[in-house]
Amino acid sequence: MGTENPGRPTFPSRPASSPFGAAQPVTPFSSTGPVAGSEPPPYRPTPPAPPQAATPFSSAGPAAARPGAPGFRPAPPGRFSDPSIPPPPRASNAPPPGGPYQQFPAAPFPPTTQQQQRAPMMGQASQAPPFPASLPAQPQMPFVPMGSPPSQSAAPAHLGPNAPPPTFQPTFPGYPSKQAGAEMQAPPMHSNFPANQGNYGPAPPAAASPFLSHQGGYVPSPPMAPPVGMQQPGSVPPMGSVQGLAEDFNALTMQTRPGTMDPLFDPKELPRPLEGDVESKNLADMYPMNCSPRYVRLTTSAVPSSQSLASRWHLPLGAVVCPLAEPPGGEEVPIVNFAPASVVRCRRCRTYVNPYMTFTEAGRKFRCNVCTLLNDVPSEYYAQLDATGKRVDINQRPELTKGTVEFVAPAEYMVRPPMPPVYFFLIDVSISAVRSGMIEVVANTIKSCLDELPGFPRTQIGFATFDSTIHFYNMKSSLTQPQMLVVSDLDDIFIPLPDDLLVNLSESRSVVETFLDSLSTMFQDNVNLESAFGPALKSAFMVMSQLGGKLLIFQNSLPSLGVGRLKLRGDDSRVYGTDKEHGLRLPEDPFYKQMAAEFSKYQISTNVYAFSDKYTDIASLGTLAKYTAGQVYYYPAFQSAIHGEKLRHELRRDLTRETAWEAVMRIRCAKGVRFTTYHGNFMLRSTDLLALPAVDCDKAFAMQLSLEETLLTTQTMYFQVALLYTASCGERRIRVHTMAVPVVTELADIYRLADTGAIVSLLSRLAIEKTLSQKLEDARTAVQLRIVKGLREYRNLYAVQHRLANRMIYPESLKFLMLYGLALCRSTALRGGYGDVPLDERCAAGHIIMTVTIKRLLKLLYPSLIRLDEYLLKASVPADDLKSVERRLPLTGESLDSRGLYIYDDGFRCIIWFGRVISPDIAKNLLGADFAAELSKTTLGEQDNEMSRRLMRVLEKLRNTDRAYYQLSHLVRQGEQPKEGFLLLANLVEDQMGGNSGYAEWMLQISRQVQQS
Repeated sequence: MGTENPGRPTFPSRPASSPFGAAQPVTPFSSTGPVAGSEPPPYRPTPPAPPQAATPFSSAGPAAARPGAPGFRPAPPGRFSDPSIPPPPRASNAPPPGGPYQQFPAAPFPPTTQQQQRAPMMGQASQAPPFPASLPAQPQMPFVPMGSPPSQSAAPAHLGPNAPPPTFQPTFPGYPSKQAGAEMQAPPMHSNFPANQGNYGPAPPAAASPFLSHQGGYVPSPPMAPPVGMQQPGSVPPMGSVQGLAEDFNALTMQTRPGTMDPLFDPKELPRPLEGDVESKNLADMYPMNCSPRYVRLTTSAVPSSQSLASRWHLPLGAVVCPLAEPPGGEEVPIVNFAPASVVRCRRCRTYVNPYMTFTEAGRKFRCNVCTLLNDVPSEYYAQLDATGKRVDINQRPELTKGTVEFVAPAEYMVRPPMPPVYFFLIDVSISAVRSGMIEVVANTIKSCLDELPGFPRTQIGFATFDSTIHFYNMKSSLTQPQMLVVSDLDDIFIPLPDDLLVNLSESRSVVETFLDSLSTMFQDNVNLESAFGPALKSAFMVMSQLGGKLLIFQNSLPSLGVGRLKLRGDDSRVYGTDKEHGLRLPEDPFYKQMAAEFSKYQISTNVYAFSDKYTDIASLGTLAKYTAGQVYYYPAFQSAIHGEKLRHELRRDLTRETAWEAVMRIRCAKGVRFTTYHGNFMLRSTDLLALPAVDCDKAFAMQLSLEETLLTTQTMYFQVALLYTASCGERRIRVHTMAVPVVTELADIYRLADTGAIVSLLSRLAIEKTLSQKLEDARTAVQLRIVKGLREYRNLYAVQHRLANRMIYPESLKFLMLYGLALCRSTALRGGYGDVPLDERCAAGHIIMTVTIKRLLKLLYPSLIRLDEYLLKASVPADDLKSVERRLPLTGESLDSRGLYIYDDGFRCIIWFGRVISPDIAKNLLGADFAAELSKTTLGEQDNEMSRRLMRVLEKLRNTDRAYYQLSHLVRQGEQPKEGFLLLANLVEDQMGGNSGYAEWMLQISRQVQQS
């Protein structure tokens, strides 16, 4: 497998007396840009050629050059040693007979005298210095569309072969194409392009390729005018990364199984994302002032210019936004305060000032980059322009140079005074919760985090517990210990002492600590089985509705009393495969959605921590988090001795991470496109306003884009995400992310600039939502169909030029899409049916997919598999040198050696696999005296030896990579069933398992469907 780079400039036409005379005219393929992945070196002038009788296009086709001739440019290593010439086409769009990359046998060349009459070669060596890029364009070959004979009007014969022919501008992302003959010669124009941009010259050595593409004249583009809205007048972004149609693609060749006629792909050639998620840098050079991809990632960094073009892009078109992501490289987001004035915005579309707004009329006006309206610059924001048209204070204005900034919002952005951070804990104290040890872990963790809760000294805190009754706690600062207030009437809930149930933490600190110390023992003898969760939820709402805040629910049993009680629906095998299947994944009682709507209205965000070894109806409870920008944490069969560490870390992260309170988010875009659907945890207030009572750096939101106009006339499309929120310090702020992307007219550009991570994230959310209205099988089929349609459309781009039989082709940008699609279909949320995954676990996995960031999702779908025993045994390798354990292995059983020790990490758990014949010393050093016992009864702890300390260092590094979730370690020995099967083997997504396809079979299936018409 390899990336094929078929771009190859074609030489000028040769005289009619060529030894390769053809019976009919050969039309060169149209060229749309330079060789993919390379930039042409500076133009070298060709010496004047003697007059020829031949017209610019000889009927014999492109010229063949004799090796060793003066000025001959040798072929790059690994390529054909002689230029191949296609035979005459059968029809206007049929490939040449004998294959599109047929080589001609060597033939005797004409005498030297005839060779001297040959036109000079493109890229012919010359001693003259390269011309500057700003000189007028040189004479070029006229462009002839593929499949039609050269028009005699392209270059009239009476002008002679040296007359300047019309210049053709190839497809340029974001720039309209010009027809051949539109202008005779590009006028002189100053440009900030690199000196070699768009000029001829010898191409650098390229990878070997059996394809012959770009057989027509290689035509560069003249320097272009800058896109509207760029900060530096008279300059354009470097277009090297986006220029032209890149006809390079990756391909897998279908082989035949030995001894049979069955086709197959070589598993060793299949692409695998062993480097993890790599953020796209496609636009870093073109638009350096864009926000970081960790804030906003588009499914493709190019907007189709028309609805018809968008309809051919069968993959999701949209964006994934993580508005509060941690800044890259430890950078700080600049904070801009316009006080006493207001924030500078466009008066029509309300876009915030950003680097792509341009200032005119000596700095008195600015043009909005989104709607192009000319606005007055406020007097307090006025600054003069320098000679280049830039503001003289641009270096002191981060909002004019950075794609991400934070504005301090003035009073008009507030409907009430900024709220303090509020944390209210609603804790189940029924017998199952007491026995699991959950209450003790929660109480101790909250107490340890009191000093780290954001917003000191404004932070407010409150508690309520429930079983068959509801218990409130008066924590007024004048008390020495809290007072319990019990409400037993579940039908008529009221709040005793409404002013003292939510207290200022700094004032009532001692009372709060006393309560937390006694909470674990307060209910240790409780034998109550019931759960009045619904009434408790209503009472919590009544306490919090004045301020809003974050409600943390710790639920250990199925709600059984009062409003919102739920039935033991469980998993019904008779329902799977029928039209009623999706009902199991929907909330049973509308009460929970109604409460979620009320919570969102009053700025209350809900996080649900569910612990149970029995059915707890995550489908219903998760609704509270879904509509309030919350999160679901699920701990099946929780036992504090085993799972306590995971709960401790995840609750600590939830309480101490920086949180944006009472937030709303909107994403603006220029006229002609709009975001139509939104996917994630939020409440949609209007058509495009997302209500987020509390949001943090671990939450991501996805949205789909559609074109409203038939044809876009702009060259650049701008997007701006604005998050208005209250910071924990009490300041109202607006975080703004601005991004510019090119508008393109070619489908190949859309594919080339695609972002697999964003596509998979959006595709995953669409699949999860589909399971709420249709069968699991329908959701899996929909994922596969989108991938097949996308690859089929891509294949059609190259079906005419290339022989593609028994080959599966795909763009470099989407080489991992098929594997992630398989992993998604085999994920906990989508795989199998009844009996494959418990219903609660499936619903919890769906909630995780709907909220996580791209990087976390891709690791969940294709986890890391790392061999550890070599690192542990090599004393010569420094313990701090963890590079040797960063090499990931393919997720297949063939990667596992029975003599080795491996760790499988999906970001949510770590599975440590001991091979059957692993060295006893390793097992003894890591597990101590229990090394021979059954591993399910063994816990992993640090032993007093270097090998154990090294393993702990590896685990710590994996956990520190992403702190949102804590990876609990599970130990499994090879052959230990069924534990090995469901913990590890079922998650090796490349292997066939039960009724699930393996990677090679999946690719074969995709390939067959792609080739079907």
